[in-house]
Amino acid sequence: MVKHFVLALVLAGLVYSVTPTFAQDSGSNQQQSGPPAGAPPEGGHRHFDPAKRTEMLTKQLKLSSDQQSKVLDILKTQQSQMEGLRSDSSTSQDDRRSKMMEMRKTSDDQIRGLLDANQQKKWDAMQSKREQWQGHHGDGQAPPDSSEQK
Repeated sequence: MVKHFVLALVLAGLVYSVTPTFAQDSGSNQQQSGPPAGAPPEGGHRHFDPAKRTEMLTKQLKLSSDQQSKVLDILKTQQSQMEGLRSDSSTSQDDRRSKMMEMRKTSDDQIRGLLDANQQKKWDAMQSKREQWQGHHGDGQAPPDSSEQK
Protein backbone atom coordinates (compact mmCIF):
# COMPACT_ATOMS: atom_id res chain seq x y z
CA MET A 1 0.00 0.00 0.00
CA VAL A 2 2.74 2.45 0.95
CA LYS A 3 4.71 1.49 -2.18
CA HIS A 4 1.69 2.33 -4.35
CA PHE A 5 1.29 5.66 -2.60
CA VAL A 6 4.96 6.59 -3.03
CA LEU A 7 4.87 5.46 -6.66
CA ALA A 8 1.79 7.60 -7.29
CA LEU A 9 3.48 10.66 -5.73
CA VAL A 10 6.66 10.12 -7.74
CA LEU A 11 4.72 9.68 -10.97
CA ALA A 12 2.63 12.76 -10.23
CA GLY A 13 5.79 14.77 -9.60
CA LEU A 14 7.30 13.57 -12.86
CA VAL A 15 4.16 14.30 -14.82
CA TYR A 16 3.78 17.77 -13.33
CA SER A 17 7.37 18.76 -13.97
CA VAL A 18 8.01 17.04 -17.32
CA THR A 19 4.72 17.13 -19.24
CA PRO A 20 4.55 20.94 -19.69
CA THR A 21 8.07 20.86 -21.14
CA PHE A 22 7.12 18.21 -23.70
CA ALA A 23 4.02 20.16 -24.69
CA GLN A 24 6.04 23.32 -25.27
CA ASP A 25 8.76 21.47 -27.16
CA SER A 26 6.34 19.67 -29.46
CA GLY A 27 5.13 22.91 -31.00
CA SER A 28 1.62 21.51 -31.36
CA ASN A 29 -1.53 23.37 -30.44
CA GLN A 30 -3.22 20.28 -29.05
CA GLN A 31 -4.44 20.20 -25.48
CA GLN A 32 -1.98 18.72 -23.08
CA SER A 33 -2.81 15.28 -21.80
CA GLY A 34 -0.66 15.64 -18.70
CA PRO A 35 -1.48 17.46 -15.51
CA PRO A 36 -0.21 20.85 -14.50
CA ALA A 37 2.62 21.45 -12.20
CA GLY A 38 2.21 21.59 -8.49
CA ALA A 39 2.35 18.03 -7.27
CA PRO A 40 4.87 17.20 -4.61
CA PRO A 41 8.11 16.27 -6.33
CA GLU A 42 9.45 13.42 -4.23
CA GLY A 43 12.77 11.65 -4.54
CA GLY A 44 14.76 14.67 -5.75
CA HIS A 45 12.59 15.45 -8.78
CA ARG A 46 12.41 19.03 -10.05
CA HIS A 47 10.01 21.45 -8.44
CA PHE A 48 7.50 23.01 -10.76
CA ASP A 49 8.10 26.50 -12.06
CA PRO A 50 5.11 28.84 -11.67
CA ALA A 51 6.37 31.07 -14.50
CA LYS A 52 6.62 28.16 -16.96
CA ARG A 53 3.22 26.87 -15.90
CA THR A 54 1.73 30.33 -16.39
CA GLU A 55 3.34 30.53 -19.83
CA MET A 56 1.88 27.15 -20.78
CA LEU A 57 -1.60 28.14 -19.56
CA THR A 58 -1.30 31.46 -21.39
CA LYS A 59 -0.71 29.63 -24.66
CA GLN A 60 -3.43 27.06 -24.11
CA LEU A 61 -6.09 29.39 -22.71
CA LYS A 62 -5.06 32.67 -24.35
CA LEU A 63 -4.82 34.47 -21.00
CA SER A 64 -4.87 38.25 -20.88
CA SER A 65 -1.94 40.02 -19.20
CA ASP A 66 -4.13 40.66 -16.14
CA GLN A 67 -5.06 36.97 -15.95
CA GLN A 68 -1.40 36.00 -16.39
CA SER A 69 -0.26 38.05 -13.41
CA LYS A 70 -3.05 36.69 -11.22
CA VAL A 71 -2.38 33.08 -12.27
CA LEU A 72 1.33 33.56 -11.59
CA ASP A 73 0.55 34.91 -8.10
CA ILE A 74 -1.73 31.93 -7.38
CA LEU A 75 0.89 29.43 -8.56
CA LYS A 76 3.70 31.13 -6.60
CA THR A 77 1.57 31.02 -3.46
CA GLN A 78 0.79 27.35 -4.07
CA GLN A 79 4.47 26.56 -4.60
CA SER A 80 5.44 28.33 -1.37
CA GLN A 81 2.74 26.54 0.63
CA MET A 82 3.72 23.15 -0.77
CA GLU A 83 7.40 23.71 -0.11
CA GLY A 84 6.55 24.58 3.49
CA LEU A 85 4.45 21.47 3.81
CA ARG A 86 7.16 19.26 2.27
CA SER A 87 9.64 20.53 4.83
CA ASP A 88 7.24 19.83 7.72
CA SER A 89 8.51 16.50 9.05
CA SER A 90 5.95 16.51 11.88
CA THR A 91 3.13 15.80 9.41
CA SER A 92 2.53 12.24 8.27
CA GLN A 93 2.97 11.40 4.60
CA ASP A 94 -0.75 10.73 4.20
CA ASP A 95 -1.63 14.07 5.81
CA ARG A 96 0.89 15.90 3.62
CA ARG A 97 -0.54 14.28 0.51
CA SER A 98 -4.07 15.16 1.54
CA LYS A 99 -3.13 18.76 2.30
CA MET A 100 -1.24 19.11 -0.99
CA MET A 101 -4.22 17.82 -2.93
CA GLU A 102 -6.41 20.30 -1.08
CA MET A 103 -3.97 23.15 -1.86
CA ARG A 104 -3.90 22.14 -5.50
CA LYS A 105 -7.69 22.04 -5.71
CA THR A 106 -7.92 25.46 -4.09
CA SER A 107 -5.41 26.91 -6.57
CA ASP A 108 -7.20 25.26 -9.47
CA ASP A 109 -10.52 26.69 -8.33
CA GLN A 110 -8.97 30.16 -8.00
CA ILE A 111 -7.51 29.95 -11.50
CA ARG A 112 -10.79 28.72 -12.96
CA GLY A 113 -12.54 31.66 -11.32
CA LEU A 114 -10.34 34.07 -13.29
CA LEU A 115 -11.33 32.60 -16.65
CA ASP A 116 -14.12 33.61 -19.01
CA ALA A 117 -16.71 31.05 -20.11
CA ASN A 118 -14.76 29.90 -23.20
CA GLN A 119 -11.52 29.57 -21.23
CA GLN A 120 -13.36 27.62 -18.52
CA LYS A 121 -14.54 25.10 -21.12
CA LYS A 122 -10.94 24.60 -22.28
CA TRP A 123 -9.76 24.42 -18.65
CA ASP A 124 -12.36 21.78 -17.81
CA ALA A 125 -11.33 19.72 -20.86
CA MET A 126 -7.68 19.98 -19.78
CA GLN A 127 -8.59 18.82 -16.28
CA SER A 128 -10.61 15.93 -17.61
CA LYS A 129 -7.71 14.78 -19.78
CA ARG A 130 -5.32 15.10 -16.86
CA GLU A 131 -7.53 12.95 -14.66
CA GLN A 132 -7.86 10.36 -17.44
CA TRP A 133 -4.10 10.32 -17.89
CA GLN A 134 -3.54 9.80 -14.18
CA GLY A 135 -6.04 6.96 -14.19
CA HIS A 136 -4.08 5.10 -16.88
CA HIS A 137 -0.66 5.35 -15.24
CA GLY A 138 0.98 4.15 -12.06
CA ASP A 139 -0.71 1.00 -10.83
CA GLY A 140 -3.47 1.38 -13.43
CA GLN A 141 -5.97 2.82 -10.99
CA ALA A 142 -7.19 6.35 -10.63
CA PRO A 143 -5.83 8.31 -7.70
CA PRO A 144 -7.97 8.02 -4.56
CA ASP A 145 -8.97 11.69 -4.81
CA SER A 146 -9.01 12.58 -8.49
CA SER A 147 -11.25 15.56 -7.89
CA GLU A 148 -8.32 17.93 -7.81
CA GLN A 149 -7.50 19.81 -10.96
CA LYS A 150 -4.68 21.14 -12.95
